[in-house]
Amino acid sequence: MKQTGAVEQSKGLRAGAFLSLTKPDVSFLVVMTTAAGYYMGVRGEVSWLHLLHAVFGTTLIAAGTAALNHYIERHSDALMRRTASRPLPSGALEPSEALVFGSSLAVVGAVDLWITGGLLASGLGVITCLSYLLAYTPLKTRTVWATFIGAIPGAIPPMIGWVAATGRLETGAWLLFAILFLWQFPHFHAIAWIYREDYARAGILMLPVVDDEDGTRTFRQILLTASALVAVSLLPAVLGLTGMRYFSGAFIASLALVQVCLWASAVRSNQRAKWLMHATVLHIPVLLGLMLYDKMPR
Repeated sequence: MKQTGAVEQSKGLRAGAFLSLTKPDVSFLVVMTTAAGYYMGVRGEVSWLHLLHAVFGTTLIAAGTAALNHYIERHSDALMRRTASRPLPSGALEPSEALVFGSSLAVVGAVDLWITGGLLASGLGVITCLSYLLAYTPLKTRTVWATFIGAIPGAIPPMIGWVAATGRLETGAWLLFAILFLWQFPHFHAIAWIYREDYARAGILMLPVVDDEDGTRTFRQILLTASALVAVSLLPAVLGLTGMRYFSGAFIASLALVQVCLWASAVRSNQRAKWLMHATVLHIPVLLGLMLYDKMPR
């Protein structure tokens, strides 16, 4: 009985390790933004099964990309305290397992999107995967501009949802891309500020790593992108994609985020950066939720 229990525990630990490879927190963001993109793009009644396929395929690609990122960055992950316990540096899984697992998820997701969402949606998913792995990941140790490059695949999922619903890349899809693109800078710079010593140890050139000790450039970019997000967040209402309910809510929510950025910039501590990170995590579902609520029939 003890041996059976040990085997079951071992299987559970391995299953948890494989799940960890997919970065569930990132996958949740992909689910949310892809679904929002689909709902905002669809005309008429929503086909929930079709929406589910769009979200499922996109999420599989994102999960596979995350697992392959674990494989590529396993050596640098071992150098950072916050990532040393990940499945590959800790030895919970073999690198070959992560490679096969990640590749399989990405391929299955792309095929599912192709069959159910069309070639364009699938192509955007493949672009997301390849740009993240072949551009963003290697550039992280070479230039601070890697964050800019990485924000591109990070902002594509709502476009995939939109294209799966409509078959076309339209203005609304690009607006969702722009909102998510700008949102990532305050979010990831806050994280990078908190873990700047870890990133420096692994040779990853996030802006807070190469910034002056007081973080002038980092928090300037946080404030600039958060301020730009205010204007871009209002464009869906200005261009007729949403109405005044969204406009009012988005204006208040985006100004509140700017206020948190100003507060964090005033005293550039890790504690305030954590609060800023939490504020950004709350901001994007609030913004998308307002957008969906505004579109709901009355």
